[in-house]
Amino acid sequence: MDLLQDILENGHEKKEFNSGMTLKSVFGRQCRYDLSRGFPLLTTKKVFLRGIIEELLWFLKGDSNIKYLVDRNVNIWDEWAYKIYKERNVKLKKLLTYEEFIEKIKNGSANSPFVRKWGELGPVYGRQWRKWKTSDGRVVDQIAWAINKLKKTPTRKHVVISAWNPEYIYEMAKSREAAMVLPPCHTFFQINVNDKKELSLQLFQRSSDVFLGVPFNIASYALLTMMFAHVLGFKLGEFVHTFGDVHIYGNHMDQVKEQLTRKPRPLPRIKLNPKVKNIDDFKIEDFELIGYNPYPPIKGEVTVVGGF
Repeated sequence: MDLLQDILENGHEKKEFNSGMTLKSVFGRQCRYDLSRGFPLLTTKKVFLRGIIEELLWFLKGDSNIKYLVDRNVNIWDEWAYKIYKERNVKLKKLLTYEEFIEKIKNGSANSPFVRKWGELGPVYGRQWRKWKTSDGRVVDQIAWAINKLKKTPTRKHVVISAWNPEYIYEMAKSREAAMVLPPCHTFFQINVNDKKELSLQLFQRSSDVFLGVPFNIASYALLTMMFAHVLGFKLGEFVHTFGDVHIYGNHMDQVKEQLTRKPRPLPRIKLNPKVKNIDDFKIEDFELIGYNPYPPIKGEVTVVGGF
């Protein structure tokens, strides 16, 4: 809420380079969440936690096809896949509508040519986290490496996981088709364990849609912090959220002002299944949200700008 107010009061006006969308922006901010005091899921508007959890599990699978999400009625990434489909089929006389496109993804098998081609987003977050390809042909699993490193030497300072791979950023990629659907917004994160055996995680986010995207990012990375602490046997520390450019899009201004009239309520808690010992074994049923009492949702359109 303070960050929203800060942007309204101190933000500089910008325009997205390829859409003309106006926004208000500040640069270089940080929020900290002590996870021992509750789970930082916004209470000033209801947040779709099931979608957040499913997206995080999708990342951790190393998946980059929206089929997994669409099958679970999670539509966070649908617009990006449809955008690729439209851009690459401009010469077709009749394109599928967005609704027809998603229905075809949902009804098709994971191995069907249409799903494999048009559901695929390219080397996005999960692929970089779990299947980073090296110049000598190896594949690096950054998540597995981090867990192994934290088990052996938890106080080391180099446990960093990156989604920013210049080879796939479209201005540096060999082709637009080989590039990521968009340069990663949540760029990299670092894990720290202190002498009290508290595990904390800091995310650097280069670009942040503070009304729609950031509430998801807060919950997702707070949950990821909890999952790391859980499987490694550490206490909960902080989720530290560091921002580069943090902004409010012009078509979200009224929604932000409505949200700022609401008084935050007590934070909920999340309980993880104690039987899960491996980060790859988590399923949606292993997360229990307790004591969540939010205000109603506030709707806003996703701004699919597709660039830097």
